[in-house]
Amino acid sequence: MNGDTGFSAVMLALMLLFPLSALVARRLPISATLKMAAGWLAIFALALLAVTAFQRSGFRATDITAALGLSDQVVTGDSIRIPRGPDGHFWTTVSINGYRQRMLIDTGATTTAISVETARAAGILVDDDFGMLVDTANGTITAHRATAASIAIGPIKARDLALTVAPSFGDGMIGMNFLSNLKSWRVEGNEMVLEPYPTTSPI
Repeated sequence: MNGDTGFSAVMLALMLLFPLSALVARRLPISATLKMAAGWLAIFALALLAVTAFQRSGFRATDITAALGLSDQVVTGDSIRIPRGPDGHFWTTVSINGYRQRMLIDTGATTTAISVETARAAGILVDDDFGMLVDTANGTITAHRATAASIAIGPIKARDLALTVAPSFGDGMIGMNFLSNLKSWRVEGNEMVLEPYPTTSPI
């Protein structure tokens, strides 16, 4: 059991104490109390299994919004439309070697960038040991080169894409080395529209 799962188990156990203590306080017959307690234990066990499964599969809140029809990307024909976020930027769920991560689309970034934690979760190894100096809005940092076997936004996929990896990159950003492989990209009102080449093209 990892730290996140252990913490979740503790929280669920504390939540379980409330209905169990209520059952004891009601002083129901022992048989009825045991049946209701068994029911709550079953709910607790299912909730713990669900939390564990979601954490192992990289399940995120964006998956819930997609299931509710509130996805951060809408596929229209061959195009993908990404709504502008409350902060004025365009954020969307990206698949990096199958690992799902919500990332900023940054047209001012030359290279797609991810954090060390995201690289580790996606099974990406850095290509250089010593790194390089990179100028960012927050100053000069040391970053490392890496390559993602696959990066996808919805059905749009790029293979063997160069990355920059550093601890300070947070959620990460999709840069122009991904966008330049598209047929076109543009902003229409409060949406960013990504249009891929036909499926016979390299991307």
